[in-house]
Amino acid sequence: MSQAVFSLARILVVVLFCVSGAQKLMNPAGVVAAVSGKGLPYPQVLAWLTIAAELGLGLLIALGFYARAAAVLLAAFTLATIVVFHNFWSMTGDAARMNQIQALKNLSIIGGLLMIAAAGPGRFALNRR
Repeated sequence: MSQAVFSLARILVVVLFCVSGAQKLMNPAGVVAAVSGKGLPYPQVLAWLTIAAELGLGLLIALGFYARAAAVLLAAFTLATIVVFHNFWSMTGDAARMNQIQALKNLSIIGGLLMIAAAGPGRFALNRR
């Protein structure tokens, strides 16, 4: 039973990334605009890397295929989104409050991803090790 719960938890941790990545795939121009708005270089390249990170790494983790490595990479990506997109410490008012919530949510997700990286994908995975 615990292995089934662990596998379900592994999938639930990445649902947000899979849905968000699929939505971004349907509107890559919007992702390019968001990246450009932050003044980052190579916005088209970063937009497609974002889509690949969210959708690709999310699916790898959900399937349990190279889940440890994918979880570490997705945790690093998520940490970068806190620094670049949810930098509430440089904001004021409602924007600061909303971005603090997003940053804390992302920190919680990073915790779940690091648990996957440490424990592995569990029994019900495409490539258990």
